[in-house]
Amino acid sequence: MTDAHQSFLDLLHTQRVWDVELPGFDPASSPPAPLPLFHRWFAEAVAAGQPEPHTMSLATVDAEGHPDVRTLMLHDADERGWHFATHRTSAKGHQLAARPYAALGFYWPAQGRQVRVRGPVTACTPAESSADLHARSTGALASALTGSQSEVLDSAEELARTADAAWERARAEPDAEVASWTRYVVEAREVEFFQGDAQRRHVRLRYRAQDAAWTRELLWP
Repeated sequence: MTDAHQSFLDLLHTQRVWDVELPGFDPASSPPAPLPLFHRWFAEAVAAGQPEPHTMSLATVDAEGHPDVRTLMLHDADERGWHFATHRTSAKGHQLAARPYAALGFYWPAQGRQVRVRGPVTACTPAESSADLHARSTGALASALTGSQSEVLDSAEELARTADAAWERARAEPDAEVASWTRYVVEAREVEFFQGDAQRRHVRLRYRAQDAAWTRELLWP
């Protein structure tokens, strides 16, 4: 083992997990559907000071069947499902076109909580996708106008020139359209809520969609 590797392990092993007082969670008091509980946990994460609670991991599968994952922002969670947006020409856009199924993961360490969502993915209409883009900031529009997401970049200078032009256009044309921008919805088939416990008696509550109802079940930690 090299000194650099040993230093890494020493640093890794000194990191603490949930060095805060964790809330309790009684699954018997959970609602019959997962969405109200997600809304409640999200609000509690915000109240607990969790940084960027609206960020989540999105897992998809590529053409070879290999998993892929990245972090992005949640745009909504409603009766239709969990919403996010990206270019349909991006890597994840191509992956979802070929295999329209995904998994989401939220991690809120301020309360020792995780939420996992799995289900088929559908693309929203162009009108809804456009509204999604123009409800966001000038910077978000500029980023979308920059385009070419996931493609090979020749140089940092090329990115700087393209991004500067995109910012200029976003300020001058706040209603500019980006044809590739697409809002997606993960239609949940499974939603799991994980509450960490200092004694490692973690609570895992899984909702599974069955016909028009949800089945709730506890899982071993």
